Amino acid sequence: MNGNTNSNMEKELVQEATTENFAFDPILYAAQYKSELLDNILPFWMEHSKDAVNGGYFTCLDRDGRVYDTDKFIWLQGRQVWCFAYMYKQIEQNPEWLAFAKHGADFLEKFGRDAEGNWYFSMTADGKPLIQPYNIFSDAFATMAFAAMDKADPNPRYKQIALDTFAHIIRRQHNWKGSYNKAYPGTRPLRNFSLPMILSNLSLEMEHILGAERVNSFIPTVIHDVMEVFYQPEHGLILENVNPDGSFSDSFEGRLINPGHAIEAMWFIMDLGERLGDKTLIRKAVNIMLNTLEYGWDKEFGGLYYFLDIKGNPTQQLEWDQKLWWVHVEALVALAKAYMHTGDAACAEWFNRVHAYTWKHFKDPEHGEWFGYLNRRGEAYLPLKGGKWKGCFHIPRALFQVWKTMEKIQQKNNAQ
Repeated sequence: MNGNTNSNMEKELVQEATTENFAFDPILYAAQYKSELLDNILPFWMEHSKDAVNGGYFTCLDRDGRVYDTDKFIWLQGRQVWCFAYMYKQIEQNPEWLAFAKHGADFLEKFGRDAEGNWYFSMTADGKPLIQPYNIFSDAFATMAFAAMDKADPNPRYKQIALDTFAHIIRRQHNWKGSYNKAYPGTRPLRNFSLPMILSNLSLEMEHILGAERVNSFIPTVIHDVMEVFYQPEHGLILENVNPDGSFSDSFEGRLINPGHAIEAMWFIMDLGERLGDKTLIRKAVNIMLNTLEYGWDKEFGGLYYFLDIKGNPTQQLEWDQKLWWVHVEALVALAKAYMHTGDAACAEWFNRVHAYTWKHFKDPEHGEWFGYLNRRGEAYLPLKGGKWKGCFHIPRALFQVWKTMEKIQQKNNAQ
């Protein structure tokens, strides 16, 4: 429906932006990220992922879009509903996008929850539960999905599902695994960074339902948790797990650094800082992002490591040195926003570097969409375009965010 969204000149510019030494040009970048979103990524998922028989989406897609497994994962179903509802609302009211989002929402509404309102982790193609609702992130992305549907196509059912699920998350937030928690109680009761990070974004996604006053009431706690509890000022980095009082735990879990999580959280915090008009908070987020990039960048082969130990010890995660799609595209969003807010040349330089690596190694020029998993040398580790963990979310969201942020940067440049 979009056809060729760029002029021939724009496409020539897009092809040139493949080295980190390329000048930071927001016009070029806006054109490139817009084209990739509208001409490649969204069409790929619309063509290959729809389950026309049972509803919902297949996310286990091989390199060329072939479905290689039909199991469905609730958090990826929710993410894809969110994606197409969000693009419908933010870009253009394309009826095909709305119908595609509704296709997934209907499946989730019919099959996704147990009798208590907990969202399962996975199910068969026809909606039979496979894995119990142990993972609160199924709930988080179901909330995002139905909040986005209510924005795109207002409906009291969508609104109620979003409200009920959000309330469920808040009730469970301090013991979100519940009976599914494998840890022995009381010995090492660590706090994990993932949920505060998600809540910093989820509350904003729910604002049209919750109201500004209630969202504002969440913000101080979220900022405190992310920027004080998990942030370690002596290192300038954010840990994945800390003791309940925020102190350091000298253990596998306590020493763990996840560069992607920290960097993604920083653009969430920048958005909150912009909302609050808090330039000091934005600058702190930018500094943490830059520290994390310096710490997490592979000096030999390029790209960001998946996991690291803050003391330089071996990690439990054998995949520690893999290069993952979501880590790199979230870094691009954070860098674009950081440059927009601060004009810091370091952010532009890092954007060029991460952009060059990401587009060279992750984009598949032959079959569309992007690879998700690279080995340390930057070679595709798996040929898949989707699976249990990779779906239609990080790449389209990042492409949209960078596109729109680059337009804002150019508008600021024009105004000067």
